[in-house]
Amino acid sequence: MHIYFNLKQQEMKFIEQDIKGVWVIEPDRFGDQRGYFSEVFKQATFDEHVGHVDFVQDNESFSTRGVLRGLHFQRGEWSQAKLVRVSRGTVLDVAVDLRNGSPTWGKHIAVELSAETGRQLFIPKGFAHGFVVLSDEAQFQYKVDNIYAPQSEATLRFDDPALGIDWRIDSSEMVLSEKDLRGHSIDEMTPEFLGF
Repeated sequence: MHIYFNLKQQEMKFIEQDIKGVWVIEPDRFGDQRGYFSEVFKQATFDEHVGHVDFVQDNESFSTRGVLRGLHFQRGEWSQAKLVRVSRGTVLDVAVDLRNGSPTWGKHIAVELSAETGRQLFIPKGFAHGFVVLSDEAQFQYKVDNIYAPQSEATLRFDDPALGIDWRIDSSEMVLSEKDLRGHSIDEMTPEFLGF
């Protein structure tokens, strides 16, 4: 029998991004020769750094390389904040600011999330969100603060030239749903349409 001690501890880091309200979170990992243990969410710590969010549902998706999901959002009172992470594989995660009056309206951030790093991304209400799978497979998990409301769901077109998103994968490898291929352009994102 082997007994291991001297766990290495890394403090949880909260890094606000160039778009206000969007945070990269790097959770604690306690590791030794057996592997690691990670506390991926703690309400009090999250509240202290980001602010209080009442998450009401956890979701999970599984996708293969090239699958692009997005850019999705819910309008009006059904808008969702999300805390996203990858428990298997690697994705490029993208959030586009659609908040009315925001100085960064129409701008986006793109962050690589992977099971290896454990990095997470917090996206507040008022953003379109999506990701593309860069690894052979990916398991994607996210918390939301509002339930799914199909009547308020909308899609921002992933390849709108005005957004200028580099998805880091050739379009010939992309796999999208019919819904995502019919997304709206950024020009259609009026306050009346968005409802927030």
